[in-house]
Amino acid sequence: RSGEMAKLTQLIDNEVFRAYATYTTIVLLKMMLMSLITAYFRITRKAFVNPEDTASFCKGENAKKCLRTDPDVERVRRGHLNDLENIVPFLGIGLLYALSGPELYTALLHFRIFAGARITHTFAYLIPLPQPSRGLSWAAGYAVTISMAYKVLKTALYL
Repeated sequence: RSGEMAKLTQLIDNEVFRAYATYTTIVLLKMMLMSLITAYFRITRKAFVNPEDTASFCKGENAKKCLRTDPDVERVRRGHLNDLENIVPFLGIGLLYALSGPELYTALLHFRIFAGARITHTFAYLIPLPQPSRGLSWAAGYAVTISMAYKVLKTALYL
């Protein structure tokens, strides 16, 4: 049993795995930030979906007016949903990719492009920047995930 644990702790000595851990942490923190941005927009726009939320921020007769949707809140929520749809696959495929033995340079290129694309996508969504900025940033991140998946399938699954 202790031999297995030693193997797991050796992962942190693997430069590719450390790169994966670094960029995964960056995109996960960015995704967590979207929750705070959603809360900020809900409070500043006074747009809540649950009646109990209005008790703190909308007193009296105004409480019913605060139970509504707001275009700015919905825009942030769509950006957050897009993060979930793209970062979660990156986590799993990226881990398998990191463990498949890629060159450090190639792995860093994949991880950096993905993180940069997701950050750009968030700015493109929130500002909003004109298209095709959001579409291109989404496509770049998606292509990275597909590229890593191809490498994993080619390396590990005998395709």
